[in-house]
Amino acid sequence: MKTKITELFGIEHPIMQGGMHYVGFAELAAAVSNAGGIGTITGLTQKTPADLANEIAKCKDLTEKPFAVNITFLPTVNAPDYPGYVKAIIEGGVKVVETAGRNPEAVLPYLKDAGIKVIHKCTSVRHALKAQSIGCDAVSVDGFECGGHPGEDDIPNMILLPRAHDELEIPFLASGGMADARSLVASLAMGAEGINMGTRFIATKEAPVHENVKQAILDATELDTRLVMRPLRNTERVMNNTAVQRLLEKEKKLGKDIRFEDIIEEVAGVYPKIMMEGDMEVGAWSCGMVVGLIHDIPTCKELIDRIMKESHHLITQRLSGLL
Repeated sequence: MKTKITELFGIEHPIMQGGMHYVGFAELAAAVSNAGGIGTITGLTQKTPADLANEIAKCKDLTEKPFAVNITFLPTVNAPDYPGYVKAIIEGGVKVVETAGRNPEAVLPYLKDAGIKVIHKCTSVRHALKAQSIGCDAVSVDGFECGGHPGEDDIPNMILLPRAHDELEIPFLASGGMADARSLVASLAMGAEGINMGTRFIATKEAPVHENVKQAILDATELDTRLVMRPLRNTERVMNNTAVQRLLEKEKKLGKDIRFEDIIEEVAGVYPKIMMEGDMEVGAWSCGMVVGLIHDIPTCKELIDRIMKESHHLITQRLSGLL
């Protein structure tokens, strides 16, 4: 399938694996890229720029195909060594960077000078237009269904994607709620040039997370996610568990007076315990409503091949058969 995104990234299939904390390691990124999509190493999961450089080198040993690195710009007092991470990406020969969080304008000149394509993750049309204006090559438009941070507008992809298509000149990926051929074909119909999948790629054989995490995704339905940190205007969609229920009780009790310090036990530093050790009740972890569409744990190649085969059938048989 040839789209503006496959052309831009030099890949076979218009499918990107999004950056996910303590999931986006070299093993998964390389598996997605080897399957014809584009995998993503999550930059800030690596504790230092030197660690990221090692992870990039590891990924290059596992694949000769293009892969991306995600950099999330956090609203924090003690910022990570962003210049160091950018340097590691450039020196590592990475061809694509997925930026997320705050405006990436400060690092764009360095990435662009190195010939790197930049795709910025956005949860609104206005942010996508801003990303376009500062020189991003593409955007990933993230609907309200998504795992992680959906923004504060609550616009689902059936509205957000066509709106993005109406306004944008640069290509965009559909993100949030993406799981299968139906997701891809529907996204293409609404103007996207491909899809960005997060949660779906956690439930693959190559995803380097504890089996408890994969089983939790298989066991869940679309009713099993919750929105937390809404009063802090830092909304995050997470898998429901005892820690999340505790967090929501605090939000209900403290109301507008809640501070991040009140919920730090449920959200700070929990990812290694969940993703690596499989302690599913220790804290909140990002997960999309798309769990309702995930029923197996294939290899990345099996998943992507299936999506492309079924997409071809949907386009050439079902849709054309309606005319």
